[in-house]
Amino acid sequence: MPLVSMKELLEDALRNKYAVGYFESWNLDSLEAVLEAAEEKSSPIIIGFGASSLDQDWFDHRGLKFFAALGKMAAKESKVPTGLILNEVKTLNQVKFGLEYGFNTVMMDSSHLPLEKNIEITKEVVGMAHTFGASVEAQLGMVPDASEKQREKPSFTKPEETKIFVEETKVDALSISVGNEHLRTEGKSEINFDLIERIHTTTDTFLVIHGGSGLPPEGIKKMIDFGITKFNIGTILKKVYYETIKRECEHLGENIDYQLYVGSRKLEDIFFLARERIKDEVKKFIDLFLQK
Repeated sequence: MPLVSMKELLEDALRNKYAVGYFESWNLDSLEAVLEAAEEKSSPIIIGFGASSLDQDWFDHRGLKFFAALGKMAAKESKVPTGLILNEVKTLNQVKFGLEYGFNTVMMDSSHLPLEKNIEITKEVVGMAHTFGASVEAQLGMVPDASEKQREKPSFTKPEETKIFVEETKVDALSISVGNEHLRTEGKSEINFDLIERIHTTTDTFLVIHGGSGLPPEGIKKMIDFGITKFNIGTILKKVYYETIKRECEHLGENIDYQLYVGSRKLEDIFFLARERIKDEVKKFIDLFLQK
């Protein structure tokens, strides 16, 4: 199936009151798990890779090109509408090459910069991406890391700045900070639903929540009702992948068949088992995003 633009995916989600999940991948196991989960749930999906935690030299030298090739092939084989995002890159060069290599959505996170500079950089990204017919996601307000002790109140998205930012940048989707947190694997984030609703009234652009691993499940439907059309999920997938591999390795004896347990893609393969756990986790989130 040909790649579908993020804008088209989110238009349908907004119209029909559901949300599309972006489940971040980091290798072939995770990519296939995400895609198979979406196919089994007959759900639209956004696949892709993020740059924020990667070694930047490796990413620039060959990682970006490798990821693009994997993503494009996965989307081509997909049985459901699929978009391909290059998420949270750090430089305009990474945006440029990502577009040239075939990502049809790009995001460069410049939310840590002053509003004027964030607008300036986002406009440049939009200019590049729209030339390729690709969509752009940006971020306004800083999403904190749950792994860090926040000494001050997080920099939530300001509704009055949202209108200015969207009008000046012409961005296709906007990631907002409303209590959501990156890297949370224990406990739940405290979401400011009133703020989501106020932001939604200031703009017609599609609204996105990053840090989806720590969202309260009972609040997902309410967020969708207030205009959220896309959720990003990443950390929890790496957690279940790691924990499955760790558990399976602890059960193995001294003399093992390495060909069987590593890379055989049979039931004994520890990485295959970890892949299946990712798929189970993705399906749980998709059920939340598709709920009526």
